[in-house]
Amino acid sequence: MKENIHPKYQPVVFQDLSSDFAFLTRSTMSSKETVKWEDGNEYPVIKLDISSHSHPFYTGKQKTLDVGGRVDKFRQRYGKK
Repeated sequence: MKENIHPKYQPVVFQDLSSDFAFLTRSTMSSKETVKWEDGNEYPVIKLDISSHSHPFYTGKQKTLDVGGRVDKFRQRYGKK
């Protein structure tokens, strides 16, 4: 293999912001933010909007988000008259 062409593979914490769930794994992603993990070491943290801990497919809970009545606006515009 060629030297110095591969990205750095390091331990990283992925944190789900919607459910306060975090897990430690290895990744090539990096971040300037760090978090102190359960083992006492600090690792880069990557913040996620959704993970398997909060995704409706895995949790069985369906969340309906209707911000600003978008569904109603769509139905008024394109619904049957």
